[in-house]
Amino acid sequence: MTESKWLNGRSRDDFLGDWLLTRRIEDRRAGQAGLFEGTARFVADGDSGAIYDESGMLQIGSAAPLKAERRYLYDFSVGLITIRFADGRDFVQFNPASTHEAVHACDPDTYRARHDFSRWPQWHAVWTVTGPRKDYTMRSLWQRR
Repeated sequence: MTESKWLNGRSRDDFLGDWLLTRRIEDRRAGQAGLFEGTARFVADGDSGAIYDESGMLQIGSAAPLKAERRYLYDFSVGLITIRFADGRDFVQFNPASTHEAVHACDPDTYRARHDFSRWPQWHAVWTVTGPRKDYTMRSLWQRR
């Protein structure tokens, strides 16, 4: 499948490369705040995909900082962004030109995300996670490195 352009002509290639990443976490259940600071990298994978890796330091409350890493698989075809877990399982799919939220049900909890590309090349996502096991909000900001 070929890559499509969206949101003022942007495409997968506009994401490729290195980003600075800051993520703030508000855990209402634990009554703690967290901060992740690090980098993210998109590397092309096929015609419309990208491998996304992030790495940095995560500080939660007064605990010692921990090294944190994460990998996702992105697909930018058919005018949508599809994000999969590193093992290929579906995570979320959304229209980057829309303000609609992406939803991932991880029974019994629900993950809701809003991505905002209006200040490109800076972009952010707000994840709200609720359910019997989780109650937190994550605010992530990506800026070109």
